[in-house]
Amino acid sequence: RARERRARFVGKNGACNVAHKNIREQGRFLQDVFTTLVDLKWPHTLLIFTMSFLCSWLLFGMVWWLIAFAHGDLDHSTRLQRDPREGAAGAPASFVPCVTSIHSFTSAFLFSIEVQVTIGFGGRMVTEECPAAILVLIVQNIVGLVINAIMLGCIFMKTSQAHRRAETLIFSKHAVIALREGKLCFMLRVGDLRKSMIISATIRMQVVKKTASLEGEVVPLNQIDIQMENPVGGNSIFLVSPLIIYHVIDKNSPLYDISPLNLHHHEDLEIIVILEGVVETTGITTQARTSYLADEILWGQRFVPIVAEEDGRYSVDYSKFGNTVKVPTPSCTARQLEEDKSIM
Repeated sequence: RARERRARFVGKNGACNVAHKNIREQGRFLQDVFTTLVDLKWPHTLLIFTMSFLCSWLLFGMVWWLIAFAHGDLDHSTRLQRDPREGAAGAPASFVPCVTSIHSFTSAFLFSIEVQVTIGFGGRMVTEECPAAILVLIVQNIVGLVINAIMLGCIFMKTSQAHRRAETLIFSKHAVIALREGKLCFMLRVGDLRKSMIISATIRMQVVKKTASLEGEVVPLNQIDIQMENPVGGNSIFLVSPLIIYHVIDKNSPLYDISPLNLHHHEDLEIIVILEGVVETTGITTQARTSYLADEILWGQRFVPIVAEEDGRYSVDYSKFGNTVKVPTPSCTARQLEEDKSIM
């Protein structure tokens, strides 16, 4: 009976399947508030964005109301509204309020909004009567600028995150194992859907599997780097068109003893592919990831060509990006293949 398929360490879309639990030092996240805000989900970010402005408007609206109340602006404005013709018996004609046209908390709240977002309708303004009001005006402008800088910077970073560019970096759904230059090779195809290039693109692969040391220590997710090759040599690639990246299965490879008969019995086998580079248009470093489980590796197949020359230029047919064809391939491990060659 087939055993239960193991959980992925990295999903096909590049998301890491790791849950962090029982973190006791939650305060560390508050030491880097900006990164915490950027990492939040959009609904939470928009809620914090809205509440930060509303709370600051309400706070300074209360301050403006207290200033008006302490100076007596509310009493004088009320009496003037009741009977503007009052003279010496009513409000003095020479009375100057701290802020004109402040009659209630509602008008103080509206004035707070005008100050912080610099609307300036002209109906309310600070006078020279109260130095405290001038000081509050300066403080609120500074606080408003800080909130604008943080929240707008946070939204800008969320909309221009590097992983958005990685959405157009694609990997083949399956990987293949076949002969290349007389050696068994693990191969996959990678491509970029955009015309703007990824500069200094590098690619690397790792095998993640459960291992046990000689001392009996069990490592559930042991990460092993595997040597890989590409058509231009080294890890740097010129990703102007889709490329086939391959790993030669030699004696140093963790796939050295894998054959088509036992390939699908390695439920703990997962090969992770990581592509990194600098986005040409923004200069931001991006990273795209994918992984291949044992049942996503096709033995004895290779990718079909998808680049052709048409009308003096090269065209790429992405409809065949993941297509493969069967090719003659030995049904043995790379170790057995090398031993047979040495005997011959």
